[in-house]
Amino acid sequence: MSFRWSSVLNKPRLCLSSITAAPASCRLLHVGQRASLTKAFSSQDVELFAELTGDTNPLHLDPTYARTTSFETPIVHGVLINGLISAVLGTRMPGRGCVFLYQEIRFPAPLYIGEEVLAEAEVRKIKMSFAFIAVTCSVKDKVVMEGEVMVMMPEDQQQKE
Repeated sequence: MSFRWSSVLNKPRLCLSSITAAPASCRLLHVGQRASLTKAFSSQDVELFAELTGDTNPLHLDPTYARTTSFETPIVHGVLINGLISAVLGTRMPGRGCVFLYQEIRFPAPLYIGEEVLAEAEVRKIKMSFAFIAVTCSVKDKVVMEGEVMVMMPEDQQQKE
């Protein structure tokens, strides 16, 4: 396997050439590129996260306590929801080797245990080796997390001057 730079429509592209005669595939992160994944967190997922982090807030773990709040039932930790964005960025786009540098996020609505959440990311801007990405997590039309992140792209995704 080897890498080479080529130009398509005056835009440099990093191309991966296979050892076999298969056609080369080019990869370069671009504005507008999107990636997503879905997951439903179980009560066991939430309990394990609480055990790993020490965040044992009863709002996440105790149905009796949660009934006394405006949420009425346990909710998923916000940082656990945010972990889905880390998974999208680290495994799908930009993918392997990217480094999460900065984030600004909001949680406009709760995510309840068992709800299937869609985590989405869209590249908004690229500057040198950094990608600025809009992120959202939603259940149908309900947004449970939104914000912006900045990542350092893996070297094979960066434009070379």
